[in-house]
Order: sequence, then structure tokens, then C-alpha cells
Amino acid sequence: MDQLELNPIYIAGHLNPDIDSIASAMGYAWLLHERDGKNAIAVRTGSLTAQTSWLLQTLGLEPPMLLNDASPRFNRIARPLPPILPDRPLHEALSIISSYSIGVPIVGSDNVPLGLVTGGSVFKLLSNQIRTLVDFEKVSVATLLSIKCRESMDPEVPRFPLSMRVSDARRKVLNEERNDFIVTRDDGTYFGVCRSPDVLTPPKMQLILVDHNEVSQSIRALEEAELIEVIDHHRVGTQSTITPIPFYIDCVGSTSTLISERIIASGLMPPPAIVALLLAGVISDTLLLASPTTTKRDHIIVERLMELVRKSGILPYKDHKEFGDALFSVSSSLSVLSPDKIVTTDLKLYNMNEKQFGLAQIEVGNLNELGPRVKEISEALEELCESKGLEFAVLMVTDVVRANSRLVVAGNQALLKDLPYTPLADHTMDATGIVSRKKQLLPVILGFLE
Repeated sequence: MDQLELNPIYIAGHLNPDIDSIASAMGYAWLLHERDGKNAIAVRTGSLTAQTSWLLQTLGLEPPMLLNDASPRFNRIARPLPPILPDRPLHEALSIISSYSIGVPIVGSDNVPLGLVTGGSVFKLLSNQIRTLVDFEKVSVATLLSIKCRESMDPEVPRFPLSMRVSDARRKVLNEERNDFIVTRDDGTYFGVCRSPDVLTPPKMQLILVDHNEVSQSIRALEEAELIEVIDHHRVGTQSTITPIPFYIDCVGSTSTLISERIIASGLMPPPAIVALLLAGVISDTLLLASPTTTKRDHIIVERLMELVRKSGILPYKDHKEFGDALFSVSSSLSVLSPDKIVTTDLKLYNMNEKQFGLAQIEVGNLNELGPRVKEISEALEELCESKGLEFAVLMVTDVVRANSRLVVAGNQALLKDLPYTPLADHTMDATGIVSRKKQLLPVILGFLE
């Protein structure tokens, strides 16, 4: 395993990732790798939306790997020491111990670990020899060193799988007298060894956040990672860091705009698929440049990226609007999604004045899809409030083409009874002209809570 593989930098968007979150992570990973030689790896922190899956498949790109939390796993601390077979003489194991100062793994022919030869296990072997031999003084060193490793190993040394969280093994290691442990692959075969200091103070995962900065919207166990950079276009709400880090938030319509600007400034030319992915990130987050969050910089980036896309021929669309129409036509239909999926696919949690609340959004082809499902969606929102301890939750059902939304509210609705939207007979609210959760709905709700 080379040094790059041992020291990756993970780039993660927010939970329930949208296209901008995926695009900015993949685009920035490409830039850091090509410009700085970093082993930057884009990851996702949740399931892909239908739009994102269609987009990646259309562009021939593999989805980023799923990273559920930032807690170090045993793959971060395992040392891939070459194992030896149980019938090999003890002196071979002692030679490795003297070179690496760690227990030597003994494996069977199927590569399943049988135990470790350690200083402690060798001492136990010698103690047994002294007790059982009548004339120990006549036993030569050569005889002792020729003892098979199976007789001198510790067969009861704990095993930990590669994918296991190091923090979950800490209590067991603290209660052990041993210092060396075996790390296995998930199928139980040998991978490497680790030491107790590695378990007690594992190296932290290096992490860059894009398209968000609030802990409630971020990967789980963020506090166990080393946060080294943030690039975002939302309000500030991040956790503190031990040392200063690059923290960049700017008022543009998408994080893909910020990443595209950095790529252009570098003078590098990304592959056509990355260009098209970033273009999709901008036009999806700005709702085809129609969202109130859209800036002149977003327009400039879209023009620049669309020109490159046309030249490459990677997409069959004549302009960004045609591409956007194709993208938005893949929007999820309420008729085929479960109520839980509808309220959690694009959910963001916020805190204000000790009140936690959730704002979810889903894009549809027509708001008429909502009517038959209002009751079960409302029930799902109520369950969401109860399970996550939310003061209230709002689902924003948005028709991107017609630039309108309907709101479904659950929880403590008294806090939101004076929202400036028209109540309807089915207990939803008509939010005509409202399409941006960040720029239009969230500020209004925060204003009420203040």
C-alpha cells in the first residue's frame, strides 16, 4: 500500500446529497489531485437522488463511495506485516519481531489468522519449558529457536475487522494485557496487525466539507475527524476547529460555481464529464439560473462550462436550458416514493434559539401530484419530528418549471401560523413564487423564531 493510499483527503457534501453536493465534491477532488498531487477522494454521505443517478450514468461517471461517518476504522491503523506459516521455526518470527517491534502474525494455508508470536508468548513458552524439562540447562539455544511457531504463538489474541470503528474496540483494548492485535478482512482472512497505542490514539481522517458547514447537516462523527477546509454558499453554522483552516463561504447560487472558478483560475482543463457535472451542479441549484440565489458569477460560469460541453460533444443539448429541462424531467414523482423517502431525501436540520427544526424539499413535475398524498406525507413529517426531537418540520414541494411551491407543515404549527403563505383546504400552504429553501423559505422561518 503506497503513501497516497494511507493518507487520503476525503471531500464530503451534506447529508441527503443533491447534484451540487456531489458535483462540487467530485470537481474539487479532481482539482486537488491534478493541481496539488493530493490523494483527494470524493465521497457521498447518503443515497443518490434520481437526478444525480441519471446524470452520473449519462456522463459515464462512477458514483462517489458511500462514507457513513468520519470515525477512524481499523484500515487506518493496520500494519500489513507479512505473515508466516505455523510450522516455520521460531527464529524466523523472532527476526521479524526484532525488525518491526510488533507481534508476528501466524496464518494457516487459507490465510486465516491463527495467532501472534509476541515477546509475551515466547516468554510463556520458555516458562513452560523450564517447568517441564528436568535438565533445562542441557537444552541448546538452537533447539529452542527451532520450535514451531504454532507452539510459541498466542492463539487467543483478539481480532478486529478492517471496517470496524476503532472507537468501538477501545474499551476492549484497555482491558487487555496484550499490546498487539490482529486485523482481518471482512471475510475473516488476515490483513495486518495493530498496537494498543494505535487504537487509543488513531490518526484522524482528513476531511473537507463542501456545500455545507453546519454539523447537523454533515457526516456523522465529524468531531472525530480533522476538518481541514470548508467551501460553501450557505449561512455560517459550523463547529469549532483546533487550528485555523481555510473557510470559504461566498454568496453565489451553487458550490459548483465556486469550484469551477478555482478550476478556471488553475489553468487546468478537466475531463468533459467533470465539466458537464459541474454545469449540472450550477443549473440544478440555481433552478436554471431562475432562483433568487443566482448571481452574475453563476451566469458567467454556466456560459463558460456550456461552451466547453458543446465543444466536447459529451452531451446532445444545444444550450444549458435544454440540458436543464432534461435534468429536471428526471425529478422524483411523488406517486412512486414512500412517505418516509419523500420527507427525508433532501432534508436539512437547523438550530435557532435552542429550537431544532427540519426543512425538506422535493421537486416534482406538477404540484397536482401532492393532493392525493397530503395525509400520509403529513403523518410522515409528524413521525420525523418525534424521532429526531424536532420542534417542527416543513416539506417544500416545488414545481421548478412553474416556479411555485406548496408547504406541508408538522409539529408545533403555532410557531408558523403567521407565515406569509396562503393556507389551503388540505392544510398545506400555497407558496407562489417560492422555489429556494435557502434564500426564500429559511430566512422567513428564522425571522419568526427570532
